[in-house]
Formats: sequence, structure tokens, C-alpha cells
Amino acid sequence: MRRNLLQAPEAVVMIRPHAFHPNPETRADNAFQRDSAEAATQIAARARDEFDAAVAILRDRGVAVHVFDDDGRHDTPDSVFPNNWFSTHVGGHVALYPMHAPNRRRERRGDVVEMLKTRYRVQDVIDYSGLEQDGLALEGTGAMVLDHVGRIAYTVRSHRADPVALERFCTHFGYEPMVFEARDTQGREIYHTNVLMCIGTELALVGLDMVTDPARRAEIAARLAEGGREVIALSAAEIAGFAGNAIELSGADGRFLALSRCAHDSLTPENRARIAAILPMQPLAVPTIELAGGSVRCMIAGIHLTPRAQAAAA
Repeated sequence: MRRNLLQAPEAVVMIRPHAFHPNPETRADNAFQRDSAEAATQIAARARDEFDAAVAILRDRGVAVHVFDDDGRHDTPDSVFPNNWFSTHVGGHVALYPMHAPNRRRERRGDVVEMLKTRYRVQDVIDYSGLEQDGLALEGTGAMVLDHVGRIAYTVRSHRADPVALERFCTHFGYEPMVFEARDTQGREIYHTNVLMCIGTELALVGLDMVTDPARRAEIAARLAEGGREVIALSAAEIAGFAGNAIELSGADGRFLALSRCAHDSLTPENRARIAAILPMQPLAVPTIELAGGSVRCMIAGIHLTPRAQAAAA
């Protein structure tokens, strides 16, 4: 795979929600999650409209978006966030992950994996989901933010990222684990690393002030800067606005940063200018989906696999 696609996939999987609502099983440890007094049907309809608009924009930019529908019959309110239950990797590897909340375990679906096998070159599928029986979780590229170039798995310490599961993943896939503690301004644990950090090809966005240990904070900044990346420190307010929950993608006109409208608007003018000097931004309006405590990065599962010849020609 070309180096510029390692961090910026040109194909993604997204799950269209039909019964979306903030998940009560994840509320306890997700400080980004918010309740709504609106009727469930209204919330679900608006989330679906936001999803469809986001997919249309990404496709217009030349990203190959594989959409699967969640029919909503299996109590999977967070199904719109597929990056937590699977990831794909250069060399034809797919990982399936153990989830912390019981109703999130029902999000895993064989048709997504079969599509990947059919349209892309998949050598193996490594399934860690059996660790759920031991009470262990590692919620994919939510729990880990992967530097595919430097081979580092940045991971905030939490019960959504068990060290045993993390060690198994890093051993199988050849990543160095970089584990650290991070808390918000009220002292609450950051539940997923990908609300704190985004790693692109030439930049990294990170809420450095939330990393509690100063030595670890400096080490993270130095490692992110390796290879010439510009490290852009995000404030607590920017993190709260989901500015860390972005993803670099490759489209018809090159790489761009996909993030929510809320995230874009939360950026300081200085940070917005620094990002724009490196690559263009594509804001996507997903305020209803953000009620669940995740944003654009959570909605997108990047495909880092080689397309099969017949699929590429289709």
C-alpha cells in the first residue's frame, strides 16, 4: 500500500442506523454522551438523515463508502460506530474485537466480514471477541489510535482497553503499545483514545493537557512528531467539541480531514489555520449522532486492504 494511504484510507465501512439513541449501557463511563428529551423516533430519524448526508458528501469527494443497514431489531443503538468492533490492516489482516457493553457485542456482523473477503484481499481474520467471556474488552480503533507508519498503538488506560487484550493485538499485528492515563477537566477518565487523538500523515491532533503524567505527555508529543508530523495540541474545549475525533481520508482530489461540524467550529482560529495549511477539512453535520458520545471518526471504519482486481474494476 502507498505510504500516503496508510493513515488515510480511500475506502470505508459505515453502518446506517435505523433505531439510533444514546446507549444506556455506555452512559456510566462516557462523559461525552448526552441524553435527549425528544421522542426516540425523532432522534432515530434525524440520525439517519445525518448519516445519509455524510455518506453523500464522502462519496462526492471520491471515498468508496460501503454502507450496511442496521435494521434496529437487535438493540444495537451504537451500531453507527463500527470502528469499535473491527479493523483492517495492510497485508490482508482483519481484527474483531471484544466489546465492554453487552448490547454492543451484538454489533458484530458476518456480512461485513464477508464483503471484505469478497472485495478485498483478506489473508486472515483474528477474532479476539472470545475475551468477552473473561470480562476483557479492547474496543478497536476507539480504544486504540494506531500510527500505521510508526507502528504505535496509542491507548488510554480504561476498562475498554484491557492490557491483556492490547498485548495480544500488538503482538499479532506488530505495534508498540503506548499506554497512558488521560482525564478531563473534571477528573473523569477519557473513555476512548480516539476522542483525544487523531493521527494523520503529516499532522496529529491531540489533547496533550489531558494526559496526566507530564513525562508521558512529553514522550507522546515527541513520538507523534517523528517523521515530520506537525503536532497540534487541542484544548479541553476542543476535545469536548469532538475535534480529536477526526479521520484523514483519501478522495479523488487527495487527502482531507473528515470531522464533524461541531468539531470544526470548536477549533480555535489558530488551530483551524494550522490544519488547513496541511490539508483541507470536510465538516459533516452529525449533532444528533454525537448525542451518543462519538463523532465522525467513530462512524468510519477505514479499509486498509488491497482491492481484488474484479472489485476494483467494478
